[in-house]
Amino acid sequence: MSIERVRKYFEENFPGVGCRILEFTESSATVSLAAQALNCEPGRIAKTLSFYGKDGVILVVAAGTAKIDNKKFRGTFGLKARMLSPEDAENLVGHAVGGVCPFGVNPGVEVYLDNSLKSFETVYPACGSSNSAIELTPDELEKYSGAKAWVDVCC
Repeated sequence: MSIERVRKYFEENFPGVGCRILEFTESSATVSLAAQALNCEPGRIAKTLSFYGKDGVILVVAAGTAKIDNKKFRGTFGLKARMLSPEDAENLVGHAVGGVCPFGVNPGVEVYLDNSLKSFETVYPACGSSNSAIELTPDELEKYSGAKAWVDVCC
């Protein structure tokens, strides 16, 4: 199960962080469901979007209410924003759609954080399953995800 992969990732790299993972009885697979499960505004849900890159997979973690701006994406990454199919997401990232997150991903997957997250004190990314999340500050998210950079690819 992918949440176990995330727990192991935290245990091996950031001991003690895994115990902060929240699991719900209901689904948190979409921004609206996650916001409902967490009783927070949808913008605080840190959704992880997966794209085909030039040499692999690009993950962009953005505020739940943000949308990819195709022009900004092309300007930043030099290619058109094409999201992974659900099958490719699970195979290439290591997490199924609904639980895609920037933790414990397959080797070679590049993680970027969108500036839309910076307006929140804390955000809630998923943790590998369709019923999990963890509350992190943007700085913690940067540290724990191993993000390559902060980017401005959303509107």
